Amino acid sequence: MRGSSAPAIEYTDVVVVGARCAGSAAAIAFATAGRDVVALDSARFPSDTLSTHLLWPAGLAELRRVGALERVLRLGAPPLTTAFADGDGLQVRSSFTPVDGIGHAMCVRRTGLDAALVATAVAAGARIREGVRVTDLVWSGGRCVGVRYTEAGGVHEVRARLIVGADGRRSTVARLVGAARPRLSAPSGRDCYFAYWHDGATDQRHVAAQWRCGPDLGTAFPCDDGLLLSLVQPPAQPPEPGAGRAELRYQEAIDRLPGLGLRLRDCRRVGRVRAATGLASYFRRSTGPGWALPGDAGHFKDPVTAQGIRDALRYGRLLGELAAPALDDTAHLDIVLTAWEQLRDRECLGVYQWTNRLARGTAMRPLEFELYRKAAGDPVLADRVTEVFSRTVEPKDVFTPARAAAFAAGALRDSWRAPWPVLADLVGECRDTVSERREARAFTSTGPADAIPSRPPRDSLAASSGDRHA
Repeated sequence: MRGSSAPAIEYTDVVVVGARCAGSAAAIAFATAGRDVVALDSARFPSDTLSTHLLWPAGLAELRRVGALERVLRLGAPPLTTAFADGDGLQVRSSFTPVDGIGHAMCVRRTGLDAALVATAVAAGARIREGVRVTDLVWSGGRCVGVRYTEAGGVHEVRARLIVGADGRRSTVARLVGAARPRLSAPSGRDCYFAYWHDGATDQRHVAAQWRCGPDLGTAFPCDDGLLLSLVQPPAQPPEPGAGRAELRYQEAIDRLPGLGLRLRDCRRVGRVRAATGLASYFRRSTGPGWALPGDAGHFKDPVTAQGIRDALRYGRLLGELAAPALDDTAHLDIVLTAWEQLRDRECLGVYQWTNRLARGTAMRPLEFELYRKAAGDPVLADRVTEVFSRTVEPKDVFTPARAAAFAAGALRDSWRAPWPVLADLVGECRDTVSERREARAFTSTGPADAIPSRPPRDSLAASSGDRHA
């Protein structure tokens, strides 16, 4: 507060807390629908943030849908037209099935990507306030009706019909609404370290590459400004004190991945190694009276499958598109918010479970070896697996029981003298499948995920007095 006086109250339709991927996408959608939007962020853009920032074709398609793709393309990241995967020496190359006419991936550093999204939100009519910190929420009759934030030592209050918490894994909004504890979660078996390199391999600037050797995983993604993002995910370890630990673990992992070391041979590292450890994938309760949590605030997956930006853009955009027509009726709005959350849960659960398998931090199993071996000689299968990353097919539609049985048969033919590891892997696969189905049944929200009403119910409630505009 300024002195002892209460802060002046401002009124708007929507307050978005966090203006990066999910927040900007939501702000763009609400503003495009003619709603008054205020977006608050503690950063001042352009601003970097911890992120692996690979965009599969579906992620680029989401950028196009929110109107930011042209701005992002001007940043100069090369189109990645080939996906390359090496699993203990078994090499697979695949292409990208186009999504809305986009048949390549891109790796775009967050400094430019987020600034492009913020500029698109401003052009759509959203009001962005940078360098501010949300400290509290305002409630009326059990409904969230506003936020308080600090700026230059002063306290400000904004009332709105909807508060969108798009403020990341450590979401202030999630904590203040009591949703910080996940509904469903799984710890990662991997730590994550990454750094940028000046890319000297000009003939590889079109390839998004991944290597696995033993339990280690590493990637090389060419990005803007002639740089290369190289990320490693060794098995998780308890944190250890001492300076230079991230640098040491990063270099040790590269040394255990000969293919990645060869890719980096003509490259020169730029800047420090960044780390993300102690990771856990989760779903949080993401809607309630007057509030919603898109992006990592509501749902996060381990970076091993690089799905975060696409999901942040998609469900931020859908939140705005679906909720904008319902803002004037609280009962209708609450129904739409619940349906939006159910839609996100239904579309993301399968990829969440598949990501958790890849995040275990274990060596490749016999069935995985067989998948690589088959895909190396079958371009259709290779492209099909890549489509899972682009979210054009569900993991269950590619990694079917019949295909697992075929992989097991092939692995048994190659190891008939010592079949027990293959049989143990097949038993483990069956156990995982049963466990995931039980998890899905227990987790899935009641009611159809696509039951989004086209008009308010007849006996809808009027907006509360604390939620009205002046």
